[in-house]
Formats: sequence, structure tokens, C-alpha cells
Amino acid sequence: MHITFCGAAHEVTGSCHLIETSKKKILLDCGMFQGSDFNEGKNHDKFPFDPTTVSVVLVSHAHLDHVGRIPKLVKEGFTGRILLTKGTKELAKLIWEDAYSIMYYNNRKYQSPILYDQMDIDAAYALCEGVNYNTEIDLDDGERAVFHDAGHIFGSSFIDVLADGKRITFSGDFGNHNAPIINDTERLGKPDVLLLESTYGDRIHETATRRKETINHLITEGVKRGGTIMIPAFSLERTQELLYELHDLSLHDQTLPKVPIFLDSPLAIDALKVYKKYTEYYDEGAKEELRDGDDFLNFPELHIAYTREDSKAINEVPGPKIVIAGSGMMNGGRIIHHAFRYLSDPNSTLIIVGYQAQGTLGRRLYEGAERVKIFNEDVDVRCQIKAIGELSAHGDQIKLLEWIRSAEHKPKKVYCVHGEPHAATELAHHIRDEFGIPSFVPEYGERVEV
Repeated sequence: MHITFCGAAHEVTGSCHLIETSKKKILLDCGMFQGSDFNEGKNHDKFPFDPTTVSVVLVSHAHLDHVGRIPKLVKEGFTGRILLTKGTKELAKLIWEDAYSIMYYNNRKYQSPILYDQMDIDAAYALCEGVNYNTEIDLDDGERAVFHDAGHIFGSSFIDVLADGKRITFSGDFGNHNAPIINDTERLGKPDVLLLESTYGDRIHETATRRKETINHLITEGVKRGGTIMIPAFSLERTQELLYELHDLSLHDQTLPKVPIFLDSPLAIDALKVYKKYTEYYDEGAKEELRDGDDFLNFPELHIAYTREDSKAINEVPGPKIVIAGSGMMNGGRIIHHAFRYLSDPNSTLIIVGYQAQGTLGRRLYEGAERVKIFNEDVDVRCQIKAIGELSAHGDQIKLLEWIRSAEHKPKKVYCVHGEPHAATELAHHIRDEFGIPSFVPEYGERVEV
């Protein structure tokens, strides 16, 4: 058996790993690379394998950097099975259609290339099979897969592949401690080889108990300044978790400042329907609110901006106000228009609540850029820039090591993927030093025997 690392190797985006068993080829994720542009050049390169030879794609979750190239895979000849949880199946289609709409818009305005079209999306969706957690799935030829709750986003999974007498566990993206709405990450089982995400392999988050306190503090301070509070949020999970906390602050704690909050993300708005459909993914806190008849994704201050006209109308509302918009890394979407308008306003605030990949506008702002280019124009950065680690969807170094410690049987090898070089390397060293497990940081295109 061999594994080839075809993405998210020495970087955070483009998750894609090929398992070659004695019987077939199995692909783990097929995500988009994300950087300075929404649809950057690497996405258009040929796959480092023949899509027609792949039998099955196992999908960990619906974020763009894990599912974004699946329609391209189908366009280039893949006709096999796509297995993913039922919630992920619906969210993935929303992600693909949202990506296509952004690519189509950028193509018309800037002549940027389009990766795939609606026909490719429909063809990919027709191959998708929704599965349940903790149920063995027959991949034919005696090979099996099991999906477990990863606690990362709604419907997310870590996946066991059982083939050639070995168990390969792919972490997908790994959830943070005590995330609202969704369950915590399930215990690690008995992997022979573990492919482990390392996004925050070199960092430790603030405690989750400070989540509401930090949100309330930053919003209160932003409201006092009187400007616009911009929150670039990933449309899946970060937005819903943020709404959950704002709902609690508004209706239960009653400490949220009474200012208008605009949800300016069609994708996040559409995703709310999936959240309300698959309530079996809720944790006990969310289920209890559901039983009490409380809609924790809605509250009086919240206003929905679905259409472009709705989005433009936000500009006419005087501050203070809050705008939650995608994309989460600020490399596309409606947040760019708000950033263009308000980054130069010293009374405004930008609150970063998710990981910012290298090359993105969000990363440059997080690292303290004093001037950025938006729509080919220079924009001075005068607003306040803040970040909340507690709202990350990824587990930190402590939780990653705790997960390995919890395993029924420790893996024989660990490959640290989905992390920038320093984060992945530091995590690999910790795993080696604490557990004595050979741990590696694979290069893009590297093929290993297991």
C-alpha cells in the first residue's frame, strides 16, 4: 500500500491524498488551493494522478479547501463513488455552487479562469452518497471505510480506511475544544498510520470559556468607536457558531450592544437550512435549546442580506454596525467590498475569527500590513485589527496531542499534513518526543509505502 500527498503538504489548503491499495485507488478529499486569489493558478494544474483510475473519493468535510476541486475531478474523467456524511453532501453542493458564482463573476469582471461549471457540479453531486457516522461502508474487494465525528464543522469526519490488513486514519480537519452546536471530536481508534492535520500544531488557543467574554468585549469596544465592525467568517461553522454566541449574549446574557448585525453571506444563509435539517449532529446544549423551542441562529439585532442589493444597502446604515461576511480568509466574497470601504476608517474594527492562509488578504492584515491593494487600488489600513483564537475551528497543539494520547492503540507512523512547515514540523517533533512514534512532514507529491 502507498500514499501520495497531492495537496495540503507544507501548506494548509488543497487537501488531497491518494491511497493505492493492492485493489484500487482511493482519494482522501480533493480541495481547492487558496491564496492571494480566490481561484489561484495551482487549481488549474493537472492532477498528479489519472482521475479515471480512482475508484472512490472519501470526503472529510465541506470546506472549500477539502471539496473545491471535486467537480474538476469529475470534469476530467472521474466516475466513481463520492462518500461523505449526509450533511456534508448538502453543504458541499452549496460550496461548489457558491464557488462557481464567484468564479463566474470574476471571469466577467477580470477575465479570471473558471475551474468548472454547473454541469460539472451536477455530475459530481450525482456521484455523492451520504453516509452515517460509525457505520462500516463496503468499498468492494474486501476494503472498508468508517466515518467518525471530527467535531470540526457540521457533518465533518475523520475517516478510517481498512485495506490490505491495515488501518489508515485520516483526521481531515480536527475540531477545537468545546465548540458550540456540534459534538466534540470522537476518540481516536487503532490506526496503523495516521494522517494528521497540523494547522495549529505550533500554537495553543485561549481557553474556550473566554469565548463569549472576548466577543462581547471586542464588539462593545468597536461600538464605542462608532464605526463598522467587520467580521470575515467562513460560511460553514464559524458564522453559525458566531451567531450562536451572539444570540446568547443578546437574549440570555442581555449584554450585547443594541446595534444592527448584518449577515451578508448567501452561502451562510443557505447553510442555515442544512443546520436545521440535520439536528442529530447537535451537541446536548444545542439539542436542549431546540427542545425549548429556541432558534439559536436568530435574534432581534440580526438582519439577513441575501441579494447584492441587500448587501449594498448596508452601506446606507450609519455606524455603529456589525457586518459578518465571507470569505473567511478575505480572498474573495462580499467582505472585500466592506474592507475596501472601511479599512481606512480609524473608527472601524476588523475581527479575525479563523485561520488565514499565506498569501491571503486576511493574513496580510493579521500580520499588520499598513497598506493593502483591493480592486487594484491601494487602501490604507487605519482601523483596529483584532483576532479571536477561541473561535478557530481547528484544535490546537494541546488537543492534537491529547487525541493521540486517547487512542485505543497508538499509530505506528504519523504524517503531519494540512499545516505550514513550521507548524507541521513542530507538531511532528512533539509526537516523536512524547510518544516515540516516527513522525514525518511530507512534501507535495511525495509517495510513501505503508
